[in-house]
Amino acid sequence: MNTNLDPKRYPIGPCPYPELYTPELLQQYRNEIDVFPAALENVVQHFNEAQLQTPYREGGWTINQVIHHCADSHMNAVLRIKLALSIEHPTINPYPEEIWAEMSDYNLPFNNSITLLFAIHRKLVKLIDSLTEEQWNRTYLHPQYQKVFTIKDVACLYAWHGKHHLAHITHTVF
Repeated sequence: MNTNLDPKRYPIGPCPYPELYTPELLQQYRNEIDVFPAALENVVQHFNEAQLQTPYREGGWTINQVIHHCADSHMNAVLRIKLALSIEHPTINPYPEEIWAEMSDYNLPFNNSITLLFAIHRKLVKLIDSLTEEQWNRTYLHPQYQKVFTIKDVACLYAWHGKHHLAHITHTVF
């Protein structure tokens, strides 16, 4: 693990892609993806407006922006998995998350994105539950990182991503 990472930016460290994906590990990712929307909702449901507008770190997004980012990011996960399942090794489109975080929909109440996350994660879990071993190994290219991702990597990434942003929120001092 890179020990030079800012702990406020990466409170749980970078995504720990394993060398070997076991069925048990993939099931763990599936379960973590499944529970993320409820876990997020449980953490933020009683936050007041001042808390929601607090950045999780200096120069970072507000808690409200983090919640909306999770919905956008995880929506992209569904699309990327579906592209990998339907097109042989597609190149996906990255999106400028820092620009999206400044768009007007990020000023909506957070419950809009929480509701969206529940629906997105139902789709993610349904897709994950239907994957064959061959499909788990389908790939896409992420041009921003010049990295090939398998669907196994995507499951790892989005299980981590939810915990990563939950840690941002729970480690924020109000």
